[in-house]
Amino acid sequence: MFEKILIANRGEIALRIIRTCKEMGIKTVAVYSTVDKDSLHVRFADEAVCIGPPASSESYLSIPRIMAAVEITNADAVHPGYGFLSENANFAEVCSEYGVKFIGPSADMIRQMGDKITAKETMIKAKVPVVPGSDGQVKSVKEGLKIADKIGYPIILKATAGGGGKGMRIVNNPDDFESQMNKAQAEANASFGNDAMYLEKFVVEPRHVEIQIIGDQYGRVVHLSERDCSIQRRHQKLVEEAPSPFVDAKLRDKMGKAAIKAGKSINYEGVGTVEFLVDKFKNFYFMEMNTRIQVEHPVTEEVINRDLIKEQIKVAAGEKLTGQNYYPTMHAIECRINAEDVYKDFRPSPGTITSFHSPKGQGVRVDTHVYAGYAVPPFYDSMIAKLICKAETREECIKKMARALDEFIIEGIKTTVPFHQQLMKDERFLKGNVTTKFIEDFELK
Repeated sequence: MFEKILIANRGEIALRIIRTCKEMGIKTVAVYSTVDKDSLHVRFADEAVCIGPPASSESYLSIPRIMAAVEITNADAVHPGYGFLSENANFAEVCSEYGVKFIGPSADMIRQMGDKITAKETMIKAKVPVVPGSDGQVKSVKEGLKIADKIGYPIILKATAGGGGKGMRIVNNPDDFESQMNKAQAEANASFGNDAMYLEKFVVEPRHVEIQIIGDQYGRVVHLSERDCSIQRRHQKLVEEAPSPFVDAKLRDKMGKAAIKAGKSINYEGVGTVEFLVDKFKNFYFMEMNTRIQVEHPVTEEVINRDLIKEQIKVAAGEKLTGQNYYPTMHAIECRINAEDVYKDFRPSPGTITSFHSPKGQGVRVDTHVYAGYAVPPFYDSMIAKLICKAETREECIKKMARALDEFIIEGIKTTVPFHQQLMKDERFLKGNVTTKFIEDFELK
């Protein structure tokens, strides 16, 4: 087992990893930018190293500065968390060259799944269902129009290096194709420095359902069932739940087997998530694979009673997986609490939190790094907390979440709590009748 792990991240996920490491008897190193000097992950780690100014490019995304912190603290492993460098193959490669264990898949595995065209080709070979579309990069408008005509409209253009909804455009007819492709390419180039595009059939009334998997260094892969992440805004998840209200035992079994095939096709090591689009007829299609721990991992933890960070560290240390696939025994829902003004188009709302009270009670969990007096910086993702509730049934879980949201006090900034409070009363949500387009018809009151 590792003696000391450096967490190459910040905020609630850094704090989450530190907690598990402490319980496992592993020493921890926090890295932080100057603006994060008062963050709780800095306070609770055994050691902390400042790695630069607030800009991510000069701190949390700086491989040389992070590796310097690894060297001066003699850490023998690095946990990347999610976001930042968590899916950066170069970072995983540098760690390997330095003789430091990257807690996650190898650089080669990340590359195979990081580029969406390569990932799709890999899934086709593994006989995992994929959405009909281009075989690879669409190199011209003329080529794209020809493929779109063949598979039928609507189609969706996607950046090959994409993520977070950037570089994506839906095209409903051939007249709009060129203008939408130009917009998608411009956004992709600005976000990723790469304007390569591919296209797929746009699945009507889709749900976003993902399967959590974990693989060890000996070729074993198991799945931990599904999460439903259909409630999104601009392709950013707002609410996640497990199990999905739409997935039955037969579909769960099919999707679980497909996810295991996906993992085994690249000899996957570590925790990962295979994401699918599921249409209203319960057909499912591979969308992408996240080769890291995800924001919504607590939902799965609560319904199968396993610590996924602990499992991730054990696998990275060379331990073999034990047990079979895991299935939910409870129902859990996670609401992402962001520092955003929901009444002003979810505009970011950085500033100082003047009052903070988190909800309590059986089956209520809050993962957060903020407190009264904490200054939410404008430089990073706006998520400040995750509220996770679990109960024996979905109906009970929703009621518990509504109660917990009413107890959540965050003053000094605007948050997404009012949105979630309304959602817990929405008839479509209560019935589990949601798609990825749910928010488009949702009216805030």
